[in-house]
Amino acid sequence: MTTLEILSLLFATAAVFGLISSRWLRLPNSIGTMLLTVLVSAGLIISAQRFPGIRLWAADLVVQIDFQSLVLHGMLPLLLFAGAFLLDLKQLARERLPVAWLSVMGTGVCFILVALLMSLFNYGRIPWIQCLIFGALISPTDPIAVLEMLRRVGIPKGIQAQLAGESLFNDGIGAVLFLAMLEVAYGHAPTPWHISGLLFVKAGGAAAVGIIAAFVASQLMRQIDSYKVDILFTLALAFGGYVLAEYLRLSAPLEAVVSGISLRYFIRGVPHNRIDHEQITSFWSVLDEIQNSVLFVLLGLETMAIALDAAKVRTGLAAILSVNLVRLVVVSALLAFLRLIQRGLQSSALLLTWGGLRGGLSIALALSVPSEFGRSWMLAATYLVVVFSVVIQGGSMNWFMRRNHAKAA
Repeated sequence: MTTLEILSLLFATAAVFGLISSRWLRLPNSIGTMLLTVLVSAGLIISAQRFPGIRLWAADLVVQIDFQSLVLHGMLPLLLFAGAFLLDLKQLARERLPVAWLSVMGTGVCFILVALLMSLFNYGRIPWIQCLIFGALISPTDPIAVLEMLRRVGIPKGIQAQLAGESLFNDGIGAVLFLAMLEVAYGHAPTPWHISGLLFVKAGGAAAVGIIAAFVASQLMRQIDSYKVDILFTLALAFGGYVLAEYLRLSAPLEAVVSGISLRYFIRGVPHNRIDHEQITSFWSVLDEIQNSVLFVLLGLETMAIALDAAKVRTGLAAILSVNLVRLVVVSALLAFLRLIQRGLQSSALLLTWGGLRGGLSIALALSVPSEFGRSWMLAATYLVVVFSVVIQGGSMNWFMRRNHAKAA
């Protein structure tokens, strides 16, 4: 199939499944879309013996879609920029301490503990370095899945800011840990100082690029009274800053987040007769919704690209338990510590745990793991964690909140 044919099929599928989800299933668009795509993909796999032609056509379609490149070098810049640009800056500033601790300390501790539990649950059959690689790619919460969930669930504003801020900033930490573990797997032995320096350079450089690029874009947007040109500048910033960060070998996802937040900050006081804030916000909101729908279709289609057997399913179930158990313990401990520093902190370990979703970014990282380092089991386990996270955790968030009355833990 041509690229145009694949795109037309993806958008048509997202539209039809969105209709079914909203009108008949009464499910949120993202949950219903992904659930229907998974069910259809599973149905094609089951019916392979009876209808081999359809199964082969669908499998060929999935093979033609380079999921890793599409997410990391296509959709991710826009999705991260949109999520950051649409954040409530005042609320984020109030929750800066919890966000910093959850995204840095939380990710680092979860990485080690998830690896430890995966090794224990599998009785040491999986090499320790592979458990560490898996812990690095699965520990950061996914900003795309988390932000989509927050838009439709009435979580208290403070906890919203904590979840959103953590998910946007912890990917840079997770990416550095992931790269460091791959270095270890290849026989290198980076010291803690090396990892810290790598994190400082990649994160600090990305933040600097994002702030400078956003400042330049904001100054150019002030020069003309045209929201269409302003939108073009925001698109140029979202794509261009990401590409520049990659070229400089910095954390491109973090650059996208920082540039989105910085641009919103730089243009916040500009009069509406100079910059049409409503039009720009509407554009990024709509673009974000469309991309999310297509992304969840892609996530569902990945069912046909992953070979599942009993052993991999058991590993995936162990991963689901490990990820959520570790997150609950770590978040609870961090919040207890933060309440000693910041009196009156309003938060909930249960909501932060259940709302810490994983998504397409983890799958993209799992796809980049070399086959000799356990990509097969890692991809299967990651996919099961993501499906559970998006469909079960994301789909039950309203019920979970009512059940716990959204009280601070």
